[in-house]
Amino acid sequence: MIYELLESVLPFSWVQYDFMKQAFLAILLITPLFGILGTMIVNHKMAFFSDALGHSALTGVAVGVLFGIPDTNLSMLIFAVLFALALNQIKGRNLMATDTVISVFSSFSIAVGLVILAQGGNFSKYSSLLVGDILSITPREILYLVLLLIGTFIFWILCSNQLNSISINRSLAASRGIRVKLIENLFAVCIAVIVMLSIKWVGILIINALLILPAASARNISENMREYHFFSILFSLFSGIVGLIISYYVNTATGPTIVIIASVIFFATYFYSRHGK
Repeated sequence: MIYELLESVLPFSWVQYDFMKQAFLAILLITPLFGILGTMIVNHKMAFFSDALGHSALTGVAVGVLFGIPDTNLSMLIFAVLFALALNQIKGRNLMATDTVISVFSSFSIAVGLVILAQGGNFSKYSSLLVGDILSITPREILYLVLLLIGTFIFWILCSNQLNSISINRSLAASRGIRVKLIENLFAVCIAVIVMLSIKWVGILIINALLILPAASARNISENMREYHFFSILFSLFSGIVGLIISYYVNTATGPTIVIIASVIFFATYFYSRHGK
């Protein structure tokens, strides 16, 4: 039923292929997900944090391989959650600059993952994680994305105002009864889960760009929070759909093509905000 609707609404040659229809549905789910999460990440100044989590995916896979865990997706998810909580804990102690802490964690994590996975020259088996493959997504995995999107919407509705307050002033937020540490840990876990479950289709090298660019573009031209969230989701959707279609016709990797479109939007909104108003 859904695919027949797609064929009637989008009468293009690429719609006749099941893998393209599934990828299109995945884009319709992933991009709003990233658009919503991206606004919270940018507001909370956690762009480096989400990037470090993406890099930790390799270590999560390596841990699974090392301990003989059949499903490395599970080991990747568990490691990412623990990694996010540990990073949050150290970051909250203000022992050194936040970007320094994140950089150290990120560098160490990816180095450990590469050392383990490259043993015996076997890294080529895991190289697909670097750029992802949205075209390989299955109907069952699309269902997982639906559940993930619903969960993210619920988290956003319940916690976005508290996260905004914390991003402005942690001490003031705590004085207003907001449980700062709990909210930050929940947010870190939320980012970890979404990043890890999307890595397979988006790729380690570009997942942070897809999280940050639409939100950064929206911030360039938005005058209030409502516009900020709306434009972030809109730019994310537009980048995803246009990038998918262009990649089909010019035979390029889908993820990087989407990032190029999102980057063009960012620069366009940046120059508009500087010269168009």
